Amino acid sequence: MTTRPPRTPAPALDLDKLLAARLRAARARPYLATALFALHPVESRRVPTMAVDRHWRCYASPAFVDRTPVEELAGVWVHEVSHLLRDHHGRSDRVARERGLNGPGERLRMNIAADCEINDDVYGDGLPCPDGAVLPRTLGLPAGELMEDYLRRFRLGPYTQGMVWLDCGSGADGLEREWDLGPDGAHGLSEQERDAVRFRVAQGITARPGSTPKGWRRWAEEAFHPPRPWRELLGAALRAAVSGSGTGDDYSRGRPARRSAGVPGVVLPSLRRTPPRVSVVIDTSGSVSDGELGSALLEVAAISRAVGGRRDMVSVVPCDAAVHDVHRLCRAEGIPLTGGGGTDLRTGFARALASRPRPDVVVVLTDGQTPWPDTRPPCRTVVGLFPRPSSSGDEDGPGHGPDTPPAWARVVTIGPGPGSR
Repeated sequence: MTTRPPRTPAPALDLDKLLAARLRAARARPYLATALFALHPVESRRVPTMAVDRHWRCYASPAFVDRTPVEELAGVWVHEVSHLLRDHHGRSDRVARERGLNGPGERLRMNIAADCEINDDVYGDGLPCPDGAVLPRTLGLPAGELMEDYLRRFRLGPYTQGMVWLDCGSGADGLEREWDLGPDGAHGLSEQERDAVRFRVAQGITARPGSTPKGWRRWAEEAFHPPRPWRELLGAALRAAVSGSGTGDDYSRGRPARRSAGVPGVVLPSLRRTPPRVSVVIDTSGSVSDGELGSALLEVAAISRAVGGRRDMVSVVPCDAAVHDVHRLCRAEGIPLTGGGGTDLRTGFARALASRPRPDVVVVLTDGQTPWPDTRPPCRTVVGLFPRPSSSGDEDGPGHGPDTPPAWARVVTIGPGPGSR
């Protein structure tokens, strides 16, 4: 009788090695130390390497930890915490809702796109890039873009066949896993604790911007500004403006209509909602402060997210008494807001509406000290109004209040008062 050789037991998680790698990661990226030490490690034999959930638990495969050098594990720590700091799970959920992307295949695509966003900032400068790491150049894509931008640039195919194993967890793509401990599991962070970690990391980056990569500085600039009630109102007003009947609707044969089955040999087009075109007119007159212009750029970034991240569908029109160069939105911080003279945003409206194709929505960011068009524009209009004291007087005087925007515009106050009408 032959006996079966004894089965080699699977290795236990080498927690000392894993924590040593985290310490190495914190030394290599000190501005991420708060976030790295907020992650709670969890042993899991169901993850291929390491993964995170949205509650800031880090799941680690014992076999992966056993075979991976400490210096490479340090890079994986930084990689996983980057997904959480940049809210890839929340952004993936929003993209899935707005673009109708469902199923594990689309979530894998989101994980790949998220990796393209962060890996240029993760590896190098003391952290070696492991074999198989997903970089933009792997897919023939430019560096320095966001997850939402990369998602529009590639599909699953021959270039991604070697990435099917990729699984950074629900913290990277928003899709819950069977091995997630969930919101009621041990050692998770509450929403307030997660926000506090992000704020402290952003605070450290903005305090010493010269020592961090450009991608992290861009993230910190947005994250360091706490959520504003008016930004939610502005996003809601914009979504309401673009959701009306006919806005962004067009027929397409890219996905045939279901009624095509009843007409053999004929491909009937289906009505598809395309991303709306938005033109943002920014008041750059002398009555608008530099701080308000900085807020305007943040609002432009929020507007691009409100319409599904399609930056190519957003144009910016700086305007005082005359229109300056019109810019397509690539990155908000790269838009020069020239001006400084008097105010007449009617020229900004005319320039925005003269573009082809014409915008579905015009958003105006202003202090209101401007003449308004006499007639309603042929598209929806949202006004973000910088607050001014409500009193009369000379326009150049400190007590001059803004002109009331016309009734056909949806108005949101951008400032301490969160009101809108």
